[in-house]
Amino acid sequence: MALYAFVVLKYRYPLERMQQTLDRHRAYLRELLAQGKMIASGPFVPREGGALLLRVEDESEIQPILDKDPFQVERLVETTIHRWAPNIGTEGLESLAVPR
Repeated sequence: MALYAFVVLKYRYPLERMQQTLDRHRAYLRELLAQGKMIASGPFVPREGGALLLRVEDESEIQPILDKDPFQVERLVETTIHRWAPNIGTEGLESLAVPR
């Protein structure tokens, strides 16, 4: 059974510094999407951080996924992991995590 996690990324530096690594961060997230490990991602408004919605088979997969994110590698963000147990509006949720 799939496990879901919301990961909150809080920028540690001004947006100008974050932009230097943004392309690599987004490329990595596209890889996760293609693998079916991520359902969605995006920045907060205002741009002080963002969030990822991950789908994994085991909780032990979460930290290694985050450790490979260029934002994390360069220590540009603080991350908070929130396990999520969806129970309303879940129809079709699994189809969102199909590898693309």
